Amino acid sequence: MNHERSRDLYDRALSVMPGGVNSSVRATQPYPFFVDSGDGAHVIDADGNRYVDYVMGYGPLLYGHDLPEPVQSAIQSHASAGPMYGAPTEVEVELAEFVARHVPSVEMVRFVNSGTEATVSAVRLARGYTERNKIVVMQGGYHGAQESTLVAGDADNPSPSTAGIPHSFAEHTLPVPFNDSEAIRTVFEDHGDDIAAVLVEPILGNKGIVTPVDGYHETLRELCNDYGSLLVFDEVITGFRVGGLQCAQGKFGVTPDLTTFGKIVGGGFPVGAIGGKSNIIEHFTPSGDVFQSGTFSGHPVTMAAGLATLEYAAEHDVYDHINSLAEQLRSGLTDILADRAPEYTVVGTDSMFKTIFTRDGATERGEQCGAGCRQDPNCPNFESCPKTGADVANAETDRWERLFWQEMKDRGVFLTANQFESQFVSYAHTEEDIEKTLEAYAEAL
Repeated sequence: MNHERSRDLYDRALSVMPGGVNSSVRATQPYPFFVDSGDGAHVIDADGNRYVDYVMGYGPLLYGHDLPEPVQSAIQSHASAGPMYGAPTEVEVELAEFVARHVPSVEMVRFVNSGTEATVSAVRLARGYTERNKIVVMQGGYHGAQESTLVAGDADNPSPSTAGIPHSFAEHTLPVPFNDSEAIRTVFEDHGDDIAAVLVEPILGNKGIVTPVDGYHETLRELCNDYGSLLVFDEVITGFRVGGLQCAQGKFGVTPDLTTFGKIVGGGFPVGAIGGKSNIIEHFTPSGDVFQSGTFSGHPVTMAAGLATLEYAAEHDVYDHINSLAEQLRSGLTDILADRAPEYTVVGTDSMFKTIFTRDGATERGEQCGAGCRQDPNCPNFESCPKTGADVANAETDRWERLFWQEMKDRGVFLTANQFESQFVSYAHTEEDIEKTLEAYAEAL
C-alpha cells in the first residue's frame, strides 16, 4: 500500500499538534494513516487505500459510516435550523424520555458533551449526594481523562497514573482488581463509611474486553446497599451496544444507582450523559446543590442524531444483525487460534470483539467459550483467560502493536492500534467483510 500522502500529512501535523494527533490512541508506528472518508463498514485513507473498519470511531458508529435515512434526515433537519440556541429544545426532552423508558436504572438524565464529562459529573454528584469523599475504581478500568480516576496502584497505595495530577487527589481514589470480590469486600471493611461510590465498567473495555465473573456485579450492588454508597456503571462504551436498548445493566440484571453514557447515545456526535434515580439526579443544579453546566450540553443536532439512532434500532433488527455477525467473527477467530495460536484468547460479547495475545494460555477450548470468553469455570481456559486489567497488560502487547496491527492494516483491515481498545461490528458490516477479516487474521497470525 502507498501511504505517501498520509506521511506528508503526519509531517505537517507534527508541527502543529503534539505527537501529530488529537487523541493519543490514534498514534501508530511509524505514523497513522489519515482517513479521507467513510463508506458503509469501510474507511478510505488519504492515499485511496480501503479498509474494513472495526474501530468505528472507538464505538459510537452503530450503523457504520452510512447512516439510515431517518437518522440522516434528522441530523440535516436540525443542522439546517440553526447550530445551537443556548435554550432548551424539544428533541433533548424526547431523547431523555427514550433513555428513561428503556434503561433500567434511569429515571432522569443530564446531557453533557463527552464520556469524560459524564464521569466527572457523576463522581461529583456521588460525592455531593453522599457527603463522602472516596471512590472505588477498577484497576485497568477507564473513565475518561479526569483526575479522580487516572489513578494507579492499589487501595493502600494509590498514586496518579499521569503527570499533572497532585498526589493529594489520588488519595481519595481506591483502585481494586476487577473480578476480585475479596478485595472489594476488604476495601469496604476498611473505608466503607467514606466511600461515595463504586465506579465500574460493566465490561472492561479499554483493557482488552474483560467480562465479569458470575456474581461480581451482584457483590458490588450488595456492598453499596450495605454501606450507603452509590453504584455507578460507566456504560460509555457498552451503552446501547451490549444488551441492546437496556444496555449492559439489562444484560447482567444488575441495576446501578447512576449510569454514564457517551458514544452511541449521541449518534456519532460528541455527547455524554448521566442517568439515574430521580432523587439522586435532582441534586444537580439548578434543582440541587451539585454544580453542573455546559454551553453545548443538549446540543440539538447531537440530540436529534441520538434519538433517531436509538429509534431506528428499536424498530429494526439492528442488534440481532450485528450481534450475529460478531458471534460469527469471534467463532471464526476461535477456530483460527486453535490452529495458529492456541494460547491466545478471543474475548467480547454482543457486537464487541478482540483477540488478546495472552501468554501461557490453555491449549484447549470448551464449547462454552466458542465465540468469546464467558468466564465459564467449566472452560479449560478459565484459569488463564483475562479476569483483570493486569491480565491483559501482561499479554504480548508489543507484538500486537508493532507486528500484528501492521500486518492487518496491510491486508486492508483497520483495527484499534493497541492491545487494549475494544473493536466493534456495525450494522453496515456484511458476511463478506467477516470472511475477509478472518482470512486476514489467519494470514497475520
